[in-house]
Amino acid sequence: MTMEPNPTSDHILDWIEGSVSFFPSFLDNPYDSSDIHDYQLWDQGQDISLYQTDANTDSSKAINNNNNNNTIAAAAAASTTSTTPLEPYDSNTPTLSDLPKKRNAADEPSLKPSQNHKHKRIKSRPMNEADNGDAVVEGTTVRKSGGNKKGASKANGNNCNNGNNKEGRWAEQLLNPCAIAITGGNLNRVQHLLYVLHELASPTGDANHRLAAHGLRALTHHLSSTPSSTSSGPITFASTEPRFFQKSLLKFYEVSPWFSFPNNIANASILQVLSEEPDNSRTLHILDIGVSHGVQWPTFLEALSRRPGGPPPLVRLTVVTASSSTENDHNMETPFSIGPPGDNFSSRLLGFAQSMNVNLQINRLENHPLETLNSQSIGTSPDETFIVCAQFRLHHLNHNTPDERSEFLKVLRNIEPKGVILSENNMECCCSSCGNFATGFSRRVEYLWRFLDSTSSAFKGRESDERRVMEGEAAKALTNQREMNEGKEKWCERMKEAGFVGEIFGEDAIDGGRALLRKYDNNWEMKVEENNSSVGLWWKGQPVSFCSLWKLDGNDQGKTSSTLTSKL
Repeated sequence: MTMEPNPTSDHILDWIEGSVSFFPSFLDNPYDSSDIHDYQLWDQGQDISLYQTDANTDSSKAINNNNNNNTIAAAAAASTTSTTPLEPYDSNTPTLSDLPKKRNAADEPSLKPSQNHKHKRIKSRPMNEADNGDAVVEGTTVRKSGGNKKGASKANGNNCNNGNNKEGRWAEQLLNPCAIAITGGNLNRVQHLLYVLHELASPTGDANHRLAAHGLRALTHHLSSTPSSTSSGPITFASTEPRFFQKSLLKFYEVSPWFSFPNNIANASILQVLSEEPDNSRTLHILDIGVSHGVQWPTFLEALSRRPGGPPPLVRLTVVTASSSTENDHNMETPFSIGPPGDNFSSRLLGFAQSMNVNLQINRLENHPLETLNSQSIGTSPDETFIVCAQFRLHHLNHNTPDERSEFLKVLRNIEPKGVILSENNMECCCSSCGNFATGFSRRVEYLWRFLDSTSSAFKGRESDERRVMEGEAAKALTNQREMNEGKEKWCERMKEAGFVGEIFGEDAIDGGRALLRKYDNNWEMKVEENNSSVGLWWKGQPVSFCSLWKLDGNDQGKTSSTLTSKL
């Protein structure tokens, strides 16, 4: 049975309280962002001490000058009001050609007045001014004034150049050298690059402007022992109203396959595992370790209701919510995992299941750390079909020991699930465990670029509240010091070591994934391994995420340890 390719069709929207009328049609104009205010970066009135570095932080945060930690942070902040030219950075700095000007209302007449971002201008410029009004940075012209000259950017879905064209991705050419300079303790270079970023960054505009804004905030956050308040940062899931939060999720699912694609593959995989069970009278128990906040399951419940023989007599959904203990720690916020206070999709989902004649039971494990899960806390039973759906959460397991992920997978193996669906970001290790801030930061910048570039196309370059909250949530990756993904190959290696074997995806999952992607931007593509053991989602020729299906290795039944047994 091929999964329904449209996860936000009208009959699915009925599960949200308030019915379909609550959600604007995609053909309408839902881009009024008057309810979400632009945030200011580097406010001239802010205290410089806000950006001072704590000399007692660990080596991954301290700058490598014995007595200049506070000096670099303070001078970086002071670069916005410096009256003397900064020293040019060394010859290893990449050439920055034709950087666009900082975007404002005059650049984009299509924006509504309430959407225009007003920037505080810097009182004095620590750079030489060219005769034509452009600022000169080491022989490179940075646009400061109006005019349709080469290098100016417009806010549309196709102005970011090709996703593989590094020359067009100027924000990365500023952010990554700045991170390297911070790591090396190069005061002049840090000060210089932060000034340029401040001049060009904007929470509106194309992907480069947005990446520069989020990256600038992350760098200043790294330099500061006192993180800036949430009021000066981007809107995120936790700071939104529950109804708008659900609206934003559904809107994003409608315009982007970033999450809807892996959810579709996961749902088809669960049905595939269920179809292989000989006894249709067994309870279906799904452990949800994901970031869908309930949006994944209406489509699945509908598919269950259409299943030959009907749905199982009981469907148990155990949802592991992200631990709120990380909510106040800006270095531990996992993107997309923590919803707003008061959001509880259970009642709406139960009502939808009843309308589909599915007997659904939901158990929420609130604020439950993944590393403490076991068969008792999950509540598994030998007379049920137990399936694990883990999506975009397991990479967060790297805080206590480097092997924490492997240990958790072995715990799952000993609970003996009938299947495990694993979806993760398909990015190589960003080396946050090696203590090199610059290397890890560059990988997180790469991840955020792909997200922002794809959302520029998804929302057709137009501003909306929903777009801002999704991008603000994704930007958490830049400040999350625990954020380390390892790519598909490493995850497959870990699964095999834990006692799992890869399972081939059925035709329904493959065909359903292809059908789903046809409704999105043609820069998205689906890549399937030769033996159908893994399905990847790619954006402009670059990997974004992968989905894989795993079962217990029949040759590994006896591989347990006394340590793991004690955990169970």
